[in-house]
Amino acid sequence: MGAKLKRDGVNFSIFSRHATSVELFLYDSADSLEPIQTIHLENELNKTFYSWHVHVHELPAGTWYTWRMDGPDNSSEAGYSFDKEKHLLDPLARVVNDKLWNRSDACLPGDNGHTAMRSLVADNSYDWEGDTPFSFKSENAIIYEMHVGGFTRDKLSGVQNPGTFSALIEKIPYLKALGITHVELMPVMAFDEQDIPRGTASLGLKNYWGYSTHSFFSPHPGYCVTPEKGTHIEEFRDLVKALHKAEIGVIMDVVFNHTSEAGSDGPVINFRGIGRSIFYHLQEHDKSKFRDYTGCGNTVNANHPVVANFIITCLEYWVREMHVDGFRFDLASALARGQNGEVLQDPPILWGIELSEQLAKTKLIAEAWDAAGLYQVGSFPGYRWGEWNGKYRDSMRGFIRGDRGLTAEVATRLCASSDLYKQQDRLPINSINFITCHDGFTLNDLVSYDHKHNLNNGEDNRDGGDHNISYNCGAEGETHDVRILELRKKQAKNSFAILLLSQGVPMLLAGDEVLNTQSGNNNGYCQDNELTWFDWSLTKKNADMLFFVQQMIALRKRHQSLMRRRFLTGECAPGRHMPDIQWHGVKLGAPQWLNPESQVLAFTLAAFYDDEADLHVILNMSEDQLTMQLPIIEERHWHLAVDTALDSEHGIIKPENQKTVGKNNYFVQARSVVVFEGS
Repeated sequence: MGAKLKRDGVNFSIFSRHATSVELFLYDSADSLEPIQTIHLENELNKTFYSWHVHVHELPAGTWYTWRMDGPDNSSEAGYSFDKEKHLLDPLARVVNDKLWNRSDACLPGDNGHTAMRSLVADNSYDWEGDTPFSFKSENAIIYEMHVGGFTRDKLSGVQNPGTFSALIEKIPYLKALGITHVELMPVMAFDEQDIPRGTASLGLKNYWGYSTHSFFSPHPGYCVTPEKGTHIEEFRDLVKALHKAEIGVIMDVVFNHTSEAGSDGPVINFRGIGRSIFYHLQEHDKSKFRDYTGCGNTVNANHPVVANFIITCLEYWVREMHVDGFRFDLASALARGQNGEVLQDPPILWGIELSEQLAKTKLIAEAWDAAGLYQVGSFPGYRWGEWNGKYRDSMRGFIRGDRGLTAEVATRLCASSDLYKQQDRLPINSINFITCHDGFTLNDLVSYDHKHNLNNGEDNRDGGDHNISYNCGAEGETHDVRILELRKKQAKNSFAILLLSQGVPMLLAGDEVLNTQSGNNNGYCQDNELTWFDWSLTKKNADMLFFVQQMIALRKRHQSLMRRRFLTGECAPGRHMPDIQWHGVKLGAPQWLNPESQVLAFTLAAFYDDEADLHVILNMSEDQLTMQLPIIEERHWHLAVDTALDSEHGIIKPENQKTVGKNNYFVQARSVVVFEGS
C-alpha cells in the first residue's frame, strides 16, 4: 500500500473493497491547481482483490498526488460515502501538505481539487549515523509531556524556527538539564488544524492540540520548516536522532480512536471516501450515522481485520523507520470495542500491538477510558501496557488540596497502585503517575483556581471538565497577596515532591516546572497563542521552582528504591537491615488508616542498593504544625534533603550540602513535604 519509490518509477497502491472506478492525479508541487497527469485505473488491469494499483514509469520522488474514487450509490443501508469528484489523501502517505486545504469544501459534495490536501512520493533515504530506538528500563523513566509547537513559539524562546521540530532540537539542553528521560510529544501525526466548532473558528482559533489526525504515516506539516518541499520525514528524524544523542527517548501521543473526518456532516478526506463502512463504527439500523464513543463524531472500527492491520503497520513503521521509542494511545479504551460497539474481553487490535515482534521493546501507554463511559484503569486488556493512572491523579489532588481521610488511599497510590495491578501479575511500571497533563489545569492553575475559565474558547464555558479537584488557596486567579502566592508555590512543590517520591512511572506536564499558567483555561485545545505556549520568561522569574524540580528529579534518580520493578512488601529483603517500607502517622509505626480526619502520612523506605541512602518521608497536608519523630536506624544518620516549607535556598539540598539532623524529631510545618536521606 501507499506510494513506493523504485528504480524505474513509482508503484501506487490503495485499498478499497467497494470502489468501482479509481483515478490517480499527479502534481508537480504542493499547491499546483491542475494536475500534470491523470491516470484512470482499469478494473481488469489495475485491481487485484481489493487493492487498486498502478506503476508509473520514470516518475521521480517529489511528485505530489491525490486519488478519486467512485462506488455504489450512497445509502443508509450500505454506509458508503463515495463521491467521484472528491479528491482523497492516500491513507498511507508518508508526507502530506495542507497548504490549499479548505475543510468546508470537503464537507460538501463535488469537486474540491483546488482546495484538497496532497500526498507526496517520498524518498526514504536518510543517514541515521548508527542511531537506534532508545533502550531504557521503564522503571527508571521520567516522562515529560509537551506540545512540539507551543514549546518554542514564545518570542523569548530564542530559536531560529519557532514551533517546529527543528526548534525543539535547540531546546534539548534545557530538557537535559531538567533531568527527564523521555519526551511524550502531543500529536505529531498530520492533523486538521481547521477541525474545531464553528463558534470557536469564528474567533480566529484553530485546532492546536492535534487530536484530529487524518494521515497517520506523515509528520504534521505545521511543525516543519519547509513543508512545501516535503521535508517532513527528514525533519522529524533529525529531532529523534538529536534526542537520542542526548539520551532522551521519544514517545508519541497517537490518536487511533477517531479521525478528523468527524460525523455524518464531516469532511471527506480519505477513509470515508475509500470505505466508510470498514473504517468506522456505524449505526446498525442507519448506516448514514456514526457511532461516537470518542466525543469527536466518529469512532475508528479498530478491530476490523483491515483496520487492525493498518494500525499495527503504522506503529511498526514509526518504530522501524522513524526510531520512535513508545506510544501513548489517546482514549485507548475505544480500541477495545468490537464491530458493533460492544466491549471485547480480548480485543484483537490491542493484543496484536502487545504481541508484535517489532514493537516488543516499544513502550505502550494507554489512556484507559473513552468518552462513552468505558473506564479501564487497572483492567486495560493486555499485560505490558502502562496506563495513565487517573485514580492516582484524583487521589493526590484531593490529598494535596487538604481533603481528609485519604491516607490509606494515598499510601496505595504511592506504591504504584498495587490494588489495581498486582493481582493481575502486572508491575509498578504499569502505573503512569501524573497530577497534571495537557487536558485540564496546569499545575499553577490547579493551585490558583477553583473553577475553569474557558470563555475565550467560544463555547460559553461549557467545554472542559468541571471536576478539577483544585484549590485556589484563598483567591480566584491572579492576586498580589504574598501569603496566598507563597502557599500556591508550596502546594506546587508538594505536588512535584509527592509525584517524584511515588513508585511507578512519573509524568510531568511541560511548563509546570516554571509555573506556566493558562489563566484558568482547562481546555486549551484551540489556543495556539501566548495563553498555552511555554513562557520562557518564567525560567528566570521562577528559577527557584525550576531548581526545585531539577533537584527532585535528581533525588529520584539517586534512589533506586523509588524506582522498583517489583511491588513493595513491607518485609525485609534478604541481607537487608529493615523492611522495604514502614508506615507512620503522627507517631512512628502508627499510620492513621481508619481516621476520617487524617491528613498526615509518613513512611521509611529502605535502600535498594548497598551504597544507596535510606529515605524517610513526611507528608503533612494539614493546617497544623507538627513535631514528628524520626526513626532510629542502626549506624545511620538522617540528613535533611527536602522541606517544601523552607525558602528556595534551603527547601531542597544537594547531598554534598546536607547536614546531619541532631535530634530524633523534626518540626514539620503545615501543608509541607519533608524528606530525609539516611546514611
